[in-house]
Amino acid sequence: MEERDDVCNVTEGDLRAALKEIRTYIDVTEEDLKKIFEIAVRHAQERRMPKITVRRTMTMEVVSVKAGTDIRVAADLLTRHRISGMPVVDDEDHVIGVIGEADILAMAGLKREHGFKDILRHMLGEPVPVRKRVGNTVGEVMSSPPITARPDDDIKDVATILDERRIKRLPVVDGQGKLIGVISRADIIRIMGRETHSRQRKTK
Repeated sequence: MEERDDVCNVTEGDLRAALKEIRTYIDVTEEDLKKIFEIAVRHAQERRMPKITVRRTMTMEVVSVKAGTDIRVAADLLTRHRISGMPVVDDEDHVIGVIGEADILAMAGLKREHGFKDILRHMLGEPVPVRKRVGNTVGEVMSSPPITARPDDDIKDVATILDERRIKRLPVVDGQGKLIGVISRADIIRIMGRETHSRQRKTK
């Protein structure tokens, strides 16, 4: 189907006219038609956007830990580097899990779905429904198997995973599953901002 550059110039009047024309065939309201059109335009715009790969966006300096690392050391690393999570690797740098704030909170009995108010209540000694995760090392409390990204993945797909899983970063691995970087929400936002600014300058 041929793409038309004037599709975004369609007005509400055009939509009403189109609705009158197709009412013979389908039962749809004007509001429904507007929503369908807006969604279609968004998909068309996303399709026309050039693919931005994880390779262009990822951070290559990664803080990682081994499965045998003491959980207190892992907590200190997260705090010191101001990150919400980090990959767990074996002796050959294969990513075998991820350790994050939620995993460490689980040791205190706070599950991922607990909010900030629940954490405060727990710290103040108030009862909160809990189920403790027991362990002294990273390997005992880490999340596994890990969710990872590949260097040639599209950042739009990665952004969808981050949003659906409610996580902030993903380890990036090569074909052998070895750690080569990490991609975060901040990385994606940064490059999307640069790309948008670049396209705006080109259209002026």
